Amino acid sequence: MRSIWNGAISFGLVSIPIKLVNATENHTISFRQIHTEDGGRIRYRKVCELEDREVSSAEIGKGWEDADGSIIPITEEDLSHLPIPTVKTIEIVAFVPAERIDPLQMDAAYYLQAGGAPAAKPYTLLREALKRSNKVAIAKYALRGRERLGMLRVVGDAIAMHGLLWPDEVRAPEGVAPDTSVTVRDKELDLADALMDALGEVDLDDLHDEYREAVEELVAAKAAGEEPPEAPAPPSGGKVLDLMAALESSVRAAKESRGEEPSKDEEAEVRSLSQRKQSSRATPKQTDTKKSTSAGTRPRKSTAKSTSATKKTAARKTAAKKTTAKQATGKKATPKKTTARKRTA
Repeated sequence: MRSIWNGAISFGLVSIPIKLVNATENHTISFRQIHTEDGGRIRYRKVCELEDREVSSAEIGKGWEDADGSIIPITEEDLSHLPIPTVKTIEIVAFVPAERIDPLQMDAAYYLQAGGAPAAKPYTLLREALKRSNKVAIAKYALRGRERLGMLRVVGDAIAMHGLLWPDEVRAPEGVAPDTSVTVRDKELDLADALMDALGEVDLDDLHDEYREAVEELVAAKAAGEEPPEAPAPPSGGKVLDLMAALESSVRAAKESRGEEPSKDEEAEVRSLSQRKQSSRATPKQTDTKKSTSAGTRPRKSTAKSTSATKKTAARKTAAKKTTAKQATGKKATPKKTTARKRTA
């Protein structure tokens, strides 16, 4: 790997010669700008304003534009003689636990390559010290015209360095979180936990850039004079109104995608929003059907008559019971019999 910076790690009084190499690479597909009418390339040329001619990269240097518009030339030699120790040195300033570093501060990643045989022993010493301490080193270094923060950690048998943003370069998350008061129920959290368990873990090596692959297929098809592949139809889905139903369905779908079958309890519990709506609407519809069945004129009358007859029968039975009770106790029974005999005479 080609180095982009040569210097040394300053570990107290120990100096470790190193080379800085990129730890990552970009696989993004690059497009060229063209003239849409004839397909000609659109190019940008670097032209000197004073001579009005194109200049090569070897003729281009750096300059600082002053307030009055004048340019002050700055050479690489000027920058290499700056009175700061980090010009050619990665200066370790502290060792801290890795969890102290906010991932928001993470920037570009580099590998620190030992600079020859003399660097092997101190390089290995720093690597093993980082391993045993379970800490990362915080360092300062200068690269591409500015001083930066770095975090050194062990990756395999190598030392890697992550560029860090300065704390004042990380914005506070003001106005990002919802400003509406929301209550999350325990049942919803349980379903969210179940969904996380159902989705499980993933081997990052199995993930790949599907967008880049699709662009490559498109380019290959057009180069061969073929029709480009059609885009799949977007998934049809309405507005999610029931969070519980969405979580339950997600848990079931995640388990099915992993080849797991949901239990009977889950099958009974997991229902889509449309099914819930149909179930909630079914009860009033069934009640209305019963009402409509007895909505005719004749059935209503017969029902009313039967109800009236039932009430009269109940009243007669009650009166008969009262009379029987009175006769048993002998109250007013004799006057009734006497009156009946007098009328007969």
